[in-house]
Amino acid sequence: MAQINISDSKYYDNRELSWLKFERRVLNEALVKELPILERIKFVAITSSNLDEFFMVRVASLKDMEHAGYTKPDIAGMTPTEQLIAINEKTRELVDFQYNTFNRSLTPILRDSGIIIYEKYEDLNEEQLKFIDAFFMSQIYPVLTPMAFDASRPFPLIRNKSLNIAALIEKKADTVGIGTKNESEDVEFATVQVPSVLPRFVSLPSDEKGHDCFILLEQIIERNMQKLFLNYNVVAASPYRIMRNADFSIDEEGAEDLLLEIEKQIKSRQWGEVIRLEVESTVNKKLLGILKKNLGVNEIDIYKIKGPIDLTYLMKLYGIEGHNQLRSPKFIPQDNPRLRPGEKIFDEIKKGDILLHHPYQSFDPVVDFIAQAAFDPQVLAIKQTLYRVSGNSPIIASLAHAAENGKQVTVLVELKARFDEENNIIWAKKLEKAGCHVIYGLVGLKTHCKIALVVRREDDGIRRYVHLGTGNYNDSTAKLYTDCGMLTCRESYGEDATAVFNMLSGYSEPASWNKLVCAPLWLRDTFISLIDREIRNASQGKEALIIAKMNSLCDKEIIEKLYEASNAGVKIYLIIRGICCLRVGIPGVSENIHVSSIVGTYLEHARIFYFYNNGREDVYMGSADWMPRNLDRRVEIIFPVEDELLKSQVKHILDIQLGDTLKAYEMTDDGSYVKIKPSRGKKPVGAQDTFCKEAKKNNEPEIDFLKKRTFVPILANEVIDE
Repeated sequence: MAQINISDSKYYDNRELSWLKFERRVLNEALVKELPILERIKFVAITSSNLDEFFMVRVASLKDMEHAGYTKPDIAGMTPTEQLIAINEKTRELVDFQYNTFNRSLTPILRDSGIIIYEKYEDLNEEQLKFIDAFFMSQIYPVLTPMAFDASRPFPLIRNKSLNIAALIEKKADTVGIGTKNESEDVEFATVQVPSVLPRFVSLPSDEKGHDCFILLEQIIERNMQKLFLNYNVVAASPYRIMRNADFSIDEEGAEDLLLEIEKQIKSRQWGEVIRLEVESTVNKKLLGILKKNLGVNEIDIYKIKGPIDLTYLMKLYGIEGHNQLRSPKFIPQDNPRLRPGEKIFDEIKKGDILLHHPYQSFDPVVDFIAQAAFDPQVLAIKQTLYRVSGNSPIIASLAHAAENGKQVTVLVELKARFDEENNIIWAKKLEKAGCHVIYGLVGLKTHCKIALVVRREDDGIRRYVHLGTGNYNDSTAKLYTDCGMLTCRESYGEDATAVFNMLSGYSEPASWNKLVCAPLWLRDTFISLIDREIRNASQGKEALIIAKMNSLCDKEIIEKLYEASNAGVKIYLIIRGICCLRVGIPGVSENIHVSSIVGTYLEHARIFYFYNNGREDVYMGSADWMPRNLDRRVEIIFPVEDELLKSQVKHILDIQLGDTLKAYEMTDDGSYVKIKPSRGKKPVGAQDTFCKEAKKNNEPEIDFLKKRTFVPILANEVIDE
């Protein structure tokens, strides 16, 4: 290692380009022929949604750096301008692949499956044309607000992510009166927003073959544009959409009221710099020129789309009624064997720590943990952190009930959770109204840790019950994200949980911690220390092993330490869903590092860290990835799993994921990813499928018991007098 500079940028991948590789892996799922067609369609929608957020945040941030003249290179040696150029190239490749997949592969299969989405109104039959014209007048026309742009009217505000139709219009020759134009005057520009309050795709009368037929809302409006401009001829019309910079920063030190400041910043997203313009590939040149000039868009930021703009609407198609045969059978999260519905959760936790594995096991125990605490007369206090919650959260309702029942309720609601700020503000106000003590987080830090504490008075004194998790307290996403959690009433964890909330509410840091490791205090140092220990063991000829599962790895110090460990002989297996700036297979640097990525039905979200420790295995779980923001700029918690049974269960999760040959990709020496193939003669393994089957099997005794409870009616001739 002394001869190799492990800080050299050639040993690192750019964060944004690595993320685009992940997007490609997600999109690859749309090509899996074994999946039902609507499942494949869903992955196209997901990539579109992901790409929108990527532009609004990551690309926007790079644009800000470029405008500010910031030229410092990233860990891969790329300046902001160089990154933007590379991102533009790779994004165009991704978008082309996305639309080729949708147009050439998926649309024909949809048609063969009985579903037709017409992209052009010209393709409709007479009956369907009459239908959309009538639908326009009755349902759409009253909602529309066409806006003109001329010398007396400024260019209208185009809202972020909204779909619009731009038009070139000219005065009819026989029109006189106010606004009459001379023949020499050019055509005018007008625009109308496609109403987001109406469904994006509209059901049509079936065709002669009985297909379920649909057309996009913008096509109905485009066909009827003339009805919006009665005194004009529509020369050209075309849909378009813009993406604005939505990455705002807040001066928390100077903000008198953080809640009010964030509310103000949310509104400003509609005015942010336009960083992307999507138009149809056939757009009129003059129309595009007007948009480009008035939106202040550079040529590099214009994307000409060969198909419908904004494919996120396909998620609505995925949820279409009927056609269940075109979707995978829905998996129902199973009960945890330790926590059957209706049981008293605190009694069960007292018997020993409980591991939760979502979505294979139901999220209900977490909801019940707070719900039972809210109405338990022995519970004195509930404290919880909330980062992202569902739209109709039962946990929020339980916390409000607890406060109304006279319990001491403290809730940290992170107002700075990106794109959930508005939702969290609403919840924070509701909780305050119910009597909860609401904290808005710490200045300069996002509170991202997942922890809930219940303080209960029992016969032998005060006992603290703690839930620690890797994912949000969101009962909706808990059905879609893979996460882990642990319920415990060990005193050492309870003391630390109390210390966490005291730190969040009163700035008091304890003199020492028992079990929990917090960022930004010393989580980074702890991880470095754990890796160093494996390096020492390897240097002494002992077996050394690190397995880490996370969402992203882009922290340079951690990567350098992993390179050092690899060169010392430590075997390193990384399961990283998305961004990975580390490179594998570099002689003398990363020959002992293996990186895999699993992309499947569920979003891999759990963070698990395993260190062999010369046979005294250490297993940690928590909320933090190996990223600078998690280690230095957020309040995070990593917690040890010490119960031997639970530890074996977590190790099993890692073992199965490392053995995945159905949904796993492997990073190659050149930084690309290839699908892992099963060894010859061996049965393919899918980690997510395996966990689904295991969760069902663990509940089989209960299922069998219920099946045996058959009530047999007594026949009349079998009645016996008593």
